[in-house]
Amino acid sequence: MNWNWFYRMGSPKWFYYTTSRWLPWLGVMTLCLLVTGLVWGLAFAPEDAKQGNSFRIIYLHVPASLLALAGYFLMAAAGAIGLIWRMKLSFMVMKCAAPLGAVLTFLALFTGAIWGKPTWGSYWVWDARVTSMLILLFLYLGVLALQYAFQSQEVGNKASAILALIGTVNIPIIYKSVDWWFTLHQPSTIKFTEAPSMHPDMFQPLLVMILGFYCFYALALFMSVRVEILHRERKTAWVRDLVSQVAEERVGVNS
Repeated sequence: MNWNWFYRMGSPKWFYYTTSRWLPWLGVMTLCLLVTGLVWGLAFAPEDAKQGNSFRIIYLHVPASLLALAGYFLMAAAGAIGLIWRMKLSFMVMKCAAPLGAVLTFLALFTGAIWGKPTWGSYWVWDARVTSMLILLFLYLGVLALQYAFQSQEVGNKASAILALIGTVNIPIIYKSVDWWFTLHQPSTIKFTEAPSMHPDMFQPLLVMILGFYCFYALALFMSVRVEILHRERKTAWVRDLVSQVAEERVGVNS
């Protein structure tokens, strides 16, 4: 089997130039989906019969929660690829996914607290779902901290990847916590084996927001990885040529 395609995808240079063509389209898609989903969900979706307008926080809470979980799997997979095949780009993706995932996890916890006050009467309860999400935030921060805990970049990469892989045990716990234990948190809105529990007029803008968040995640991750590539590959010939080309273009514009 020819594995050249696999190693080409792991090339920082290939990734940088390929994503240069993707970013404009991805940016437009992200903006369109997020604006459409927010306006649709916040202004036009019907009011919930029990929760009133407070339910609208789900248009931020649910997408952020889903991306926090999916992003952790991506980070752990990138770490595993780096450990097994020693691809530099994989470790860069892992490093850049950590702060992005931490922000999304914090957003999920914060919006959950806003929703919890009128629903549960408290901003915070030690619910199984909420507590396991807090652990997820600590795992993200731990992976990020290990990147800077060692003088050797290689050692930091390996330590971060191992922690990321160990932390994957927490992901199914988060997802199944409302089924395994008695919790205040409502059951999952979206299930792969069942129809959604929401009215279509509420569910459709939620799907648009989820797609928008996925596009935003890809956009933010690509941009972050590109910066990391330029930093780590700054002594290579192709980066020097790229910098020279950009400098010449700026001089031409200014003149």
